[in-house]
Amino acid sequence: MVVIGRDGGPGATVEFGRYRAPDGSAGASVELDCESPHAALVVGKRGYGKSYTLGVLAEGLAAGAGVAPVVVDPMDVFGTLTADGSATVVTEPRVDPDALPPTAWCELVGLDPESPGGAALWRAAATGTTVAEIGATLAELDCDQAARRAARNHLDLAASWDVFDPDGLDAGSLASGTATVLDVSGLPAAAANAVVRATATALYRARVQGTVARLPWLLVDEAHAFFDGVAAPALRTLLTRGRQPGVSLVAATQRPSALPAVAASQADLLVAHRLTDRRDREALARARPSYVDEDLTARMPTEPGEVRVVDDATERLHAVQVRERRTPHDGGSPTASAALTGRSLK
Repeated sequence: MVVIGRDGGPGATVEFGRYRAPDGSAGASVELDCESPHAALVVGKRGYGKSYTLGVLAEGLAAGAGVAPVVVDPMDVFGTLTADGSATVVTEPRVDPDALPPTAWCELVGLDPESPGGAALWRAAATGTTVAEIGATLAELDCDQAARRAARNHLDLAASWDVFDPDGLDAGSLASGTATVLDVSGLPAAAANAVVRATATALYRARVQGTVARLPWLLVDEAHAFFDGVAAPALRTLLTRGRQPGVSLVAATQRPSALPAVAASQADLLVAHRLTDRRDREALARARPSYVDEDLTARMPTEPGEVRVVDDATERLHAVQVRERRTPHDGGSPTASAALTGRSLK
């Protein structure tokens, strides 16, 4: 057995797959380290197993001791993790609005912070800790009526998402003994970003303050959509500072070219499925560390489930076939044949 992500020594691991020989045969078993925190990047084009691999990691982490996986599900494909009883799905996630700093509210609702309405919302958010309190403060602000009205309209939009609640998800409930799937598939992009930012912030703060014992792992599918929104600062914090307090981030995306450079530079584990888009392949090539002799795209995987793994702990490159999931995978595309026969469209 080979453990990726750890340079020797005992500790907890996640079953990941088997070595893939040049002739396609399976070799020694491969596991991933979960004894220590990691920043990981999983990339691959649609249909080649990116979300499947994220599910494999979630399954393994849910079965592990001392860790707490939280899966952000923007496509409604991870609900089947509940099949073996090791995961729970939060279908209507709600988070504490106080987790968002005043500076984030303008970006969240699409207001220019330098506009009169944006400035009014910023001032109100600086004194309120709930949407109702922000609204009440806004009503009392000494500002232009048009600015107040613009800020109020945008605040009402945020309230309509129904994702803010001071008694919503907290780090204690997320860092339980099972995997937690946050289903944000039905939310507008801005609302989903708010949930991810608040979740990442809560997990990070809890570990810094020592209020949760388990080591959280935040697994984010379609991560480019969150690095491009209000969630980005919190995700960057986990990438650059999360390992010290013990918070791991696994960011999965079809579009590595859409991620900021820090996502690749801070990742100590890079899991690459097949990529064909020129920009994405160039982004992967730029992520090659100095100890890897060949271009990461030189022998790109060709079949679903095949990956190349760059392990910064051992400074090695691995060819791996990801194991089969124990719970059903719900990430396939609908087909016309399935529609005709009445089978599930998922």
